[in-house]
Amino acid sequence: MNKKCYVIAEAGLNHNGSLNIAKELIEVAYRAGADAVKFQKRTVNLLATNEYLNKEDSRFPSFGKTYGEIRSFLEFNENQYKELKEFSKSKNLDFIVTPFDIQALEFLKKIKIDKYKLASHSLTNLDLLKEMSKVNEEIILSTGMSEIDEVDTAMSIFKNNNLSLLHCVSSYPTPLNECNLDMIKFLKERYKVKVGYSGHEIGYLPSLAAVSVGAEIIERHFTLDNKLEGFDHKISLEPKELKEMIKSIRDIEECFQNKPKKISETEMITRNKYHVSMVSKINIKKGFKLQKEFITYKNPGTGIPPKFEEKYINKIFSKDVEKDTLISEDMFENE
Repeated sequence: MNKKCYVIAEAGLNHNGSLNIAKELIEVAYRAGADAVKFQKRTVNLLATNEYLNKEDSRFPSFGKTYGEIRSFLEFNENQYKELKEFSKSKNLDFIVTPFDIQALEFLKKIKIDKYKLASHSLTNLDLLKEMSKVNEEIILSTGMSEIDEVDTAMSIFKNNNLSLLHCVSSYPTPLNECNLDMIKFLKERYKVKVGYSGHEIGYLPSLAAVSVGAEIIERHFTLDNKLEGFDHKISLEPKELKEMIKSIRDIEECFQNKPKKISETEMITRNKYHVSMVSKINIKKGFKLQKEFITYKNPGTGIPPKFEEKYINKIFSKDVEKDTLISEDMFENE
C-alpha cells in the first residue's frame, strides 16, 4: 500500500439547513484529518411526483410537514454553496457535492466544485450519467443497489472520464454480514479503476477492513451529534469517532508500507536476544581445529550464526575456549 487513502467526510444533509452547522461540520472534518468534505444538492420539485412531495411527513417536524417541505428546508442556495466552498478551501479540504438531477448538476457547475460524487441510486439514471460524463472534473460513483450489468452500462458511459468507484451497500445501517468487502477487489479487477468504500455501518470497523483489502477511498457520514433531528444522523460518526477512524486508517497505511524484506533496527534488538549462535560444547585447546562435534547453538544471537558454520569448520583456535562459551571470529588464527 503505497498510496494514501482518500477520506471523504460526508456532511450530506447533517447540516439541518443551517449554514453555521455546515461550517461546524467542515471544521470537524478538517480537525479529524479528512481529505474532503461532501454535501448534497437536489432540485426538490424534480425529486418526486407532486403527490409524493405533498404527502404528509411527520418525521422531522421542525423541517416541515410534508416530504417536499422537509427536502426544501435542507437545501442551500448558490451564494451559500460558494461560501461553504471557500470555507472548505480555507481548511485545505476538497469540496465535493452530489447532484441528484441534471438541474442540480448545472447549479454545481457554476460553483466550480473540486469533484463530483454520484449517489448509488443515480447509477441507473442514464440521462444524468450522460450529462455528468461531459464534465472534466473527477467523478466518484457509488454502486449500491445495482446489478453488475448496470455498473457495466455506467462504466461504458464514463469510459473517457476520470472515474472512481465506491463499493456500497445501501442498507441503513448495514449489518456486518452484508458488507461484502470482497467486492472491492472484484471491482478493481473488472474495471481497472480506483475503488473505495462508502460505508453505512454502525461504527467504522468495516471501513478499516476495507482499507486493509485495498480501498483507496473511504466515504463516511458524520455529524455533530447522533441525537440531532434529520435523515442520517443516527448512522453517522460523531466528531471523536471520525477522528479515530481517520487515525486508524493512517495507522493501517503504516502497516502496509511497501519495503524490501530486511531486518529493522527494532527487530535486530530481538534477533540479538533470541537467534542462536555458535557455542562451545566442550573445552577446546589452542591449536585445535574446529569440528562439528565441538559446538552447539544457543542464545544470544550476537555470535556466529548457523549459516556460517562451514566457513569456520577446520579453522584453528588461537586461544583456549572454555565449555559453553560464545564463539567469535577473534578466537581463530588469521589465515
